[in-house]
Order: sequence, then structure tokens, then C-alpha cells
Amino acid sequence: MSDQICKRLNGDTDGEEAKSGKKKALVTGITGQDGSYLAEHLYADRATHKEGSMILHYGDLTDSSCLVKIINQVKPHEIYNLGAMSHVKVSFDLAEYTADVDGVGTLRLLDAIRTCGMADSIRFYQASTSEMFGKVQEIPQKETTPFYPRSPYAAAKVYAYWIVVNYREAYGMHASNGILFNHESPRRGFNFVTRKITRSVAKIHLGLQEYMTLGNLDSKRDWGHARDYVKGMWMMMQHDEPGDYVLSTNETHSVREFVEEAFGHVGVAIEWQGKGVDEIGVDKATGTKRVMISERYYRPTEVEFLLGDYSKAQKVLGWKPDIKFNELVKEMVDADISLMKKNSNA
Repeated sequence: MSDQICKRLNGDTDGEEAKSGKKKALVTGITGQDGSYLAEHLYADRATHKEGSMILHYGDLTDSSCLVKIINQVKPHEIYNLGAMSHVKVSFDLAEYTADVDGVGTLRLLDAIRTCGMADSIRFYQASTSEMFGKVQEIPQKETTPFYPRSPYAAAKVYAYWIVVNYREAYGMHASNGILFNHESPRRGFNFVTRKITRSVAKIHLGLQEYMTLGNLDSKRDWGHARDYVKGMWMMMQHDEPGDYVLSTNETHSVREFVEEAFGHVGVAIEWQGKGVDEIGVDKATGTKRVMISERYYRPTEVEFLLGDYSKAQKVLGWKPDIKFNELVKEMVDADISLMKKNSNA
């Protein structure tokens, strides 16, 4: 399974780029939600709208030789490691693969930088995750909160986090971890719960679907917008000193609240009936069933509550989230309604 890697140039040739003093960035996982928003942010920051300013390289975080080859060819100033097997539920089924890509893959990238003799010149960003806090030991969670991972995905990310810290301290690399809490957008993958909700609400609103089936409604997350969070990634890379930063909204909302907010945007009030796996959500006005629960969507070990404290990022980097929870949900629902109107099979 390959991860696309994006080379971003700020001139027509490497020679022109070097003379201009502008920077190149290499992004793993460019085809994902965060990668696409980051690409747009880098374009806006570096004002590179010329044809040929972006080059795609096919690579894989399980292949050390290809990473060395790409880094040697591109000679980037910044590397953003966003490539990962990022679905928590799926990581239980692909545990070994997840460890190889998300954990050891980060080590391979760091070693590739050193092999290419660029440890002193490249700034490295690692996409860490609030899932590392898992069974939370402190509320809210901040940079000093102990990790307690509850999935193969989270455990692999804990390894990646600490190997970044280790290489920073051992070799003096400008390597930073962004501990990002849940961040969503209309570009979120269909298999993530937030996108599943907004896509289903859009289909129900348009008469294309009767109800949706979900798992644990009471899991609480700190949900922000991916656009805000990639800005935070970039700000970490521009800071003179590397470090580890929580990016969050300092608010928590349950899956249940997300469902209610999404339906509310299309004028449907949800009323809950029953308990546990027998609970259903109905349209309060008509009594029509709109939400069902299935154990199929429960994780073997659940993360019940995540709430981040972004005060360090605000103090050191000047970062804060701009997009509110209700604005995020509205944008996602509106985008999915528009998508379904164009293609009901999407």
C-alpha cells in the first residue's frame, strides 16, 4: 500500500529556487484530508501558483530505500510526515501493518534524513494524535499528560512520538510533534464517523436513505477543523526551536451531539429512545427512525473522553482555532448535500 509524497517547488528549477531563498516542502500522505489542506496552505504562503510547482512521487513508508532516494532527489527544507494508516477501528484488524507504517515508518524517515546528510538542514514535522492519551490520566490533556494508548494505531503513534523526541535530543534535529486532537472537514474519509454522519444526514434529507447505523454515541471528542490544524503544523515548522504541541479547541462534544447538530442543520430534531445497543434516534416531529446502534462499530477498547489544552501552542506559536464546532458541522453537511445532489451514488 503506497503513500503518495508531494514535492513542492518555489521556482521552475532547483537552481532558481536556491537563488530565491524560497523553501521546498516534502509531504507524505498528500492525498489525505490534512495533506490537501496543507498543500493549499503552502501554496498561499509561498505564492507558488506556477505550473509545475508541485511534483508527486510514489513512495511507501515501509520502504527505506525509496525514502532515501526521494529525499536525496528533492532536498527539501521541510518534511511533513502525514502518511499513516489512520483509522483507529481498522488498526485492530491491521495491527502489524499499522505498527510498520505509523511507528517504524517514522523511524525510517528520520534515518533517511540522516543517511542523506541533511539532519542539520531539514525541519521535520510528525503528525501525532490525541488518541495517544487513550484512557486519559488527566483532564484536559496537554503536552505533559501521560500517554495510555487504547488501539494499535495509538500505540504505533506513541512509538513515533518518542522516536522523534529521541532523534531531536540525540542528533540535534529540528523535529517536532503536533499532538492533534480530532479535526474534520468535508474532505474527511467516508469511513470516519463524522463524515459518515454528515453524509448520511445529507442522504436522508434528500430522500436517498432512511437511517444511519453508528456505534458508541457517548464517546466525547475535541473536534476542530483540519484547515485550522494544518496552519498550526506550518507554524511549528517556522518556529526557531523544535517542540511538541497540542492543537485542540478546548471543547468536547459527544458523537450524539454531532448527530443532533447535523440533523438540526436540516431542520430535524432527534429524540432518543431506549438504551445501549437497543437505543434509536427518531425524528421528533414524525417518529421516523433515523439512527440505529450496532455493536459492529464498537472498538475492542474504547477511548471515552478527549479534551485538549492548546495553551502552549497559543503562547509560543500564537496559534488558536478559528472555526467553531457548529460551523464545522454545518460546512460538512452542506458540502455533502451538494455532493449528493450532483451524484447520489457518491
